[in-house]
Amino acid sequence: MTNHKKIGILGGMSPESTAEYYQFITRRYTERFGDYGYPEIIIYSVSFQPYVDWPGAERWDLVAQGLGEAAQRLEAAGADFIIIATNTMHLVFNEVQTSVKTPMLSLLDVVGDAILEKGLKTVGLLGTKFTMEKPLYHNALAKKGITVLVPNANDREYVNQVIYDELVAGNIRDESRAGYVEIINKLTQQGAEGVILGCTEIPLLVSESDAGLPLFNTTLIHAEAALDYALG
Repeated sequence: MTNHKKIGILGGMSPESTAEYYQFITRRYTERFGDYGYPEIIIYSVSFQPYVDWPGAERWDLVAQGLGEAAQRLEAAGADFIIIATNTMHLVFNEVQTSVKTPMLSLLDVVGDAILEKGLKTVGLLGTKFTMEKPLYHNALAKKGITVLVPNANDREYVNQVIYDELVAGNIRDESRAGYVEIINKLTQQGAEGVILGCTEIPLLVSESDAGLPLFNTTLIHAEAALDYALG
């Protein structure tokens, strides 16, 4: 048996991103070390519908309460630390952290560090409307000296629609990829040196070869950080 920390994944928002976290952590460990001694992983998958409905009604208090209870279940199951396997729900990260004694690893912190490692100071942001329009990323990255640009209102609507109507269901469409690349090009013209794929499903649709500039896959950055933390 190893002494790795047990990873608690708070998932289900969506199933695609949760599976991506699990697969990345387990496969990445084997790539790095050549064996199958990866950390134990406990997944608590919530029912996704309330986490679509509550944000839509601006009931972030219910989001925080629901995720707090889910985090407590991970804690009770023996998780040594917890990650929320989605961007948008980091809006209530602090409230969820106060509901458990178990430490939580913030996606925002590790993404900011990854941007600084590439020496970038201005980045675009794609994600759900909540992620793009709330000051979530802007505030967190401003503390690291990074400026965040978002698409215009029509483009934000389009990005959001593709996420909820297509990507969370695993539906990958070439015309949507072209639409995203067009929006990324507009952000580049505004001064973006790279783009945060600030929804865990977006990397299923676009890659750096599509965009022609650095893309920050928040799923992989967060999952790699979780693996490193578990290994100590």
